[in-house]
Amino acid sequence: MTKPEFWTYGHAHPRKFARQAQNAEAQGWDGVTCGESQNLTGDPFVAMGIAAHQTKTIKMATSVAITATRHPATTACAAATVQAESDGRIVLGIGTGDSATAHLGLRPEPLKSFRHYLERLQGYLRGEDVPFDIEADSRGGQISSYDAMGLASGPKVSRLHFLDPNVPKVPVDVAASGPKTIAVAARVGDGVGFAVGANPERLNWAVDVARSSRKDAGLDPDGISYGAYMPLFCHPDKARGVELISGTVASFAHLSSVYGTVSGPATEAQKTVLTAIRDNYDMEKHQTFDSPQSKVLTEDVVDAFAIVGPPTYCVERLQEIAELGISKFVFVGYSFEMDPEEARASRTRIVEEVLPAFR
Repeated sequence: MTKPEFWTYGHAHPRKFARQAQNAEAQGWDGVTCGESQNLTGDPFVAMGIAAHQTKTIKMATSVAITATRHPATTACAAATVQAESDGRIVLGIGTGDSATAHLGLRPEPLKSFRHYLERLQGYLRGEDVPFDIEADSRGGQISSYDAMGLASGPKVSRLHFLDPNVPKVPVDVAASGPKTIAVAARVGDGVGFAVGANPERLNWAVDVARSSRKDAGLDPDGISYGAYMPLFCHPDKARGVELISGTVASFAHLSSVYGTVSGPATEAQKTVLTAIRDNYDMEKHQTFDSPQSKVLTEDVVDAFAIVGPPTYCVERLQEIAELGISKFVFVGYSFEMDPEEARASRTRIVEEVLPAFR
């Protein structure tokens, strides 16, 4: 079994992320992610650019950039800039949206336009000519084409002209939870980050969907990386740990029922709870432990979507998942408004007692 990468989670709060990245590097993490939700945190690309000059080896990734809030050229430009500033340590995690789109009054991006966005994004990052798409970029026809200005000439295609051929292409890791999104991610991305839960049955299902999609497209099923986003909270008292991390567990669980139908393997009892999470979800209390959605969680659903408990228990759960071919774990170990001392204590247990079991 190849040793998996272990990533911790950070936020682009001004003046904080660079310090988080420095601490993560000192603690021996393989990578640190930087969340994007423009109304709740700062800009992840700015934060990673600053952190790039205050760290040396740790990888960094958006978790995740949102297609609905940036033009693909703008996303590619920002990612490629940080890639150059960090000497090739960036991963562009990207997804359809959740809290970021909700705070704009929008739903997550539909699958058809999401795929089209990813294809254009990859073209920009490869340094290719990307055809104009006036229909997609004109804000519903509010902006006319450049040709309508009647000037002598202008660009005929779009591309990033500043890319340095000596800097590796930014890998695109697509976050996905439903089967259709997983299938698209597997075909267009350089990697898939599954946000489907933390038990082997659900993750094995997701891996099978991704591999089948690539095989059907004539692609090598092993030609991309497979990772997993999951809440991980290390606490000697599991019940107390669940209470502390419940807001984040609920936010992950709702991704598998957000459209009304539960995706992935689930018992009837789990489906009932996942539906209740969706029906009670208050985005104003996103990832907070006292939210309506966290209060309907059951132990069974917590165990399906998170790993919470003493260090030995966490190691056993992770070893079981790593055997499925998951090569990267992104751990989210806090909820908004959580006692910061509890969050630090959990992270210390992970660094000192969980990660060494895999080194």
